[in-house]
Order: sequence, then structure tokens, then C-alpha cells
Amino acid sequence: MGQRELRRVRRIALALPEVNERLSHGEPCFFVRDKRPLCYFHDDHNGDGRISLWCPAPPDLQEELVSTEPERFFKPPPSASGVFAGWLGVFLDLSGPDGVHWDEISTILEEAFRMVAPKSLIAELDAR
Repeated sequence: MGQRELRRVRRIALALPEVNERLSHGEPCFFVRDKRPLCYFHDDHNGDGRISLWCPAPPDLQEELVSTEPERFFKPPPSASGVFAGWLGVFLDLSGPDGVHWDEISTILEEAFRMVAPKSLIAELDAR
């Protein structure tokens, strides 16, 4: 269902320094140096019928986007251990004027990268 969206997320995420992709909990996930999760791609997660991206986000950004544009952004449900509590969810299956803004997705993923990547990789990104 969401193969086109996954290809776009993959292109953005894998362009960041030392990011790789593998399945995690049955979903495509992108990691920095195969350790720190950068984002999860969800296609019909737990039968929700949606295509979405989950990634770490600064708390103020998560709150702002979720409160001002709930049709586009959401707070992912935290796992039992609390993972995802501070993450941002982005719906990738929208169309029309509220559709997906891929430049914005790129910016969101770069901010997530800056939150989880080591300083040396952030410096590499900044040098590009």
C-alpha cells in the first residue's frame, strides 16, 4: 500500500550519514550506525489503516505541530518501556492542500538525526 511513501522516506533517510535500514518489530526502521533509531515507517500499524512516520522530535516541536495540525501530526503511542513518548508521528497518506510536504519531512528527519546521531556525524552532515 505505502510503497511510494516508503521509497521517498528511504531516499531522505539513507542520504543522512551512516544511516541504514532494517526491519524492527516487523516495520521498516532506519538507524544511525545500526544502533540509534532515526525513524519507523508504518503502513497499517496495528490495523489503523494509515501510512505514517514516527521519529524523535524536540518536545516543543512535537507539542506545536500536534496541537496546530492534528490532521497531519500526532503523538505515537508509547511502548510499554516508554519508547516513542517524545516522538512525532506524521501522516504520509494525506492528499490535497493538507497533503505531505516532502521538504518538511526531510527537515523533520534531519532534526531527528541531530537528536540521535553522534557529534561526529552531525559535523559530517553540516559539512555537506
